[in-house]
Amino acid sequence: MKLLHLVLAALLAISVSACANTIRGVGKDIKETGHAIRDATD
Repeated sequence: MKLLHLVLAALLAISVSACANTIRGVGKDIKETGHAIRDATD
C-alpha cells in the first residue's frame, strides 16, 4: 500500500512539472508573437 502511494506521488510530481514547463513555453510563445507583431508594425 505504501509503495502504491509512493508511485502515485511520483506520478503526480512528474505531471505537475510537465504542466509547469508547458505553461512556461506557451508564455514564451505569446511573448515572441507580441514582439513579432510589434516589429511588423514599426
